[in-house]
Amino acid sequence: MTGQAALRGRILLIVAGGIAAYKSLELVRLLQKSGFGVTAVLTEAGARFVTPLSLQALTGNTVFSDLWSLTDEHEMGHIELSRAADLIVVAPASADILARMAAGLAGDLAATLLLATDTPVLAAPAMNVRMWEHPATQANVATLASRGIGFVGPEVGEMACHEVGPGRLAEPATILRAIEAHFDPGGGDDASQAAPLRGRHALVTAGPTHEPIDPVRYIANRSSGKQGFAIATALAALGAQVSLVSGPVGLADPPGVRVIRVETAAEMFAACQAALPADIAVCAAAVADWRVANPSTHKIKKGGGAPALEFTPNPDILAALAAPGPARPALVIGFAAETQNIAGHAVAKRLAKQADWIIANDVRPETGIMGGAANRISIFDAAGQEDWPSLSKAEVARRLAGRIAAALSPGTTAATVLAPRPG
Repeated sequence: MTGQAALRGRILLIVAGGIAAYKSLELVRLLQKSGFGVTAVLTEAGARFVTPLSLQALTGNTVFSDLWSLTDEHEMGHIELSRAADLIVVAPASADILARMAAGLAGDLAATLLLATDTPVLAAPAMNVRMWEHPATQANVATLASRGIGFVGPEVGEMACHEVGPGRLAEPATILRAIEAHFDPGGGDDASQAAPLRGRHALVTAGPTHEPIDPVRYIANRSSGKQGFAIATALAALGAQVSLVSGPVGLADPPGVRVIRVETAAEMFAACQAALPADIAVCAAAVADWRVANPSTHKIKKGGGAPALEFTPNPDILAALAAPGPARPALVIGFAAETQNIAGHAVAKRLAKQADWIIANDVRPETGIMGGAANRISIFDAAGQEDWPSLSKAEVARRLAGRIAAALSPGTTAATVLAPRPG
């Protein structure tokens, strides 16, 4: 038991079904090499791809799989199994187990543990690209994210079915990095590599704004805030002190992030000004350009016909933050959610707002990006245009945070910043 005290953390690893389950063995090896203790739960489908004996040999612990095993319940009840862990990792997280998690089902040991626990959960999805992109899976991921479940991946690449796209399990080293970030967002032996944004203050905006028409009606948009929250989380994982100014969303506060909740664009503008000075500003919020000039103090009744609404411009948060002056952050990044002429509008916006980068995406309804779990972005800066493939919003945020850190640290690259640490 003397070695137990030296553990960096206790991981309960749930291995679900899918060909990617073989990577769970490498993940166990990396976790143990990095100082984590691992106990494994193997689902019935997962056991089709890896054996309990393999997991037991690598973890050095009993592998649990049967909810109804009297022996397992005697050794460690299923409730205690989750309570004994500091973090539950589901890798691979199949479409099936994500669906059961979202629905709150408890038909086997893994699902029961996930339903009965208050321990943080990190899921690493892995499935066919069509399964990942299906509206049912995207809805399940959105539901789980809103409940505070963390995600790493999936990545884009060729799968066992020979299709190419998002759905490939994140590499074990990438999952390890996400686990390490959970336990020590700004730490590590090599501070320059583990926390390249330590000492930096990042200001991030997220979500929609609600502009009142009367006490019960407002003008809004379909922004979910997921991308902005993911960016705040990723910047904090690289050591930044993060202030997240969020419009009305149904997302849990990211750990280690200062969150300021607002309703209107004017409130968001004031909160951003109050949060200065900052080294980094990422304006990911979908701020309403206009507001009703004189909202009614009482509910507008329809008996008098359609109301004539007079509009007035809202404060331009991105332009204000990017304006030259001593309070300007070193790096100001805006978003351009477009439905046509994406590149043209993005270039024009970057110049007009004086932003360093503009991140543009196509938010036509058929893309599923607005409110969805995935994103496909293009980054426009002084050097030109950089197109990224479709990725989970968590992975977009992770890569963007690495690019930001590299931009503020001469001589480094995003790949260097995001490279798994040795050990």
